[in-house]
Amino acid sequence: MDDKTILNRISELVDEEHKLRADAQAHESGTEGEASERLRALEESLDQCWDLLRRRRAARETHGDPDAQGERPKPEVERYLQ
Repeated sequence: MDDKTILNRISELVDEEHKLRADAQAHESGTEGEASERLRALEESLDQCWDLLRRRRAARETHGDPDAQGERPKPEVERYLQ
């Protein structure tokens, strides 16, 4: 997966996240059930994509191979301190 593909995926995930949040706001019900679970999954996928993009850029800057960077598992990415 190249940087452009990752950025496109991030854009798709953000668009879906915004739509879910807007729908929840329009119904004034907040996010419940399936929508809440989907939002959590979107956030985790976004974290994975951003992590991969950062590591690819770091590899490139240090003359490494960005293509050698793979997606880390969600539990690993989610344990990072913000």
